[in-house]
Amino acid sequence: MRILITNDDGINAPGLQVLHRIATEIAGPQGEVWTVAPAFEQSGVGHCISYTHPTMIAELSPRRFAAEGSPADCVLAGLYHVMKDAKPDLILSGVNRGNNSGENVLYSGTIGAAMEGALHGIKSIALSQFFGPQNAKLDDPFDAASQLGVALIRQLLDRALWDDADYRLFYNVNFPPLPAADVKGTRVAAQGFRRYTAFSLEPQISPSGRQFLWIKGGEQGKPTLPGTDVTANVEGYISVTPLRCDLTAHEVLDDLRERLA
Repeated sequence: MRILITNDDGINAPGLQVLHRIATEIAGPQGEVWTVAPAFEQSGVGHCISYTHPTMIAELSPRRFAAEGSPADCVLAGLYHVMKDAKPDLILSGVNRGNNSGENVLYSGTIGAAMEGALHGIKSIALSQFFGPQNAKLDDPFDAASQLGVALIRQLLDRALWDDADYRLFYNVNFPPLPAADVKGTRVAAQGFRRYTAFSLEPQISPSGRQFLWIKGGEQGKPTLPGTDVTANVEGYISVTPLRCDLTAHEVLDDLRERLA
């Protein structure tokens, strides 16, 4: 198996090292793991592509490339430059430093890379490690993803639905904020919504008198509705959420047609 890996935390991120070990085991002794990751951190860029300026790319070592662009740029670079002669069988994005549950899905560059892979018809999985008091200060805070990632990806490859729709399915995996030994299992969950918090900003004045705006996150560790990803994670479970790029609110199409007739 040929696997392309990327992330949004940057080429030197610890989570990418974890993902490389996972991907190497999945690929097997006859497989190949290729890395194309952002040269610098790209958290929060979502599905951005560098449409108006070129992306510089550098080969750091065999099958390991850094691109000065977004995670989606890295997927494009992998598919149409680095691996153009033999496309990957699988794209893995992560392991993100922090959760991509709930509304974080909409902002995440980790998700954006998997989204781009799915748009090109490649099986794609995003992986993120939720942090909390029980794992953030471990010697390996990615312990749950490190120990449980291979088996879960194999399950998805063997058992999950992989369709050929125009907007293909891809999968969002979040490991809970626990050591691997304490993880209770896996739950298939819908994307949740943190009603109790949202991104905001904090203005600051620099010593030179200029004004700057810092984006601020909010509380992450409270449950969302039952059956959703954040709830699964804070209750100690790995969440697996099937996603598509289609943003249409299909359930209101007929009603809107009647209203606008």
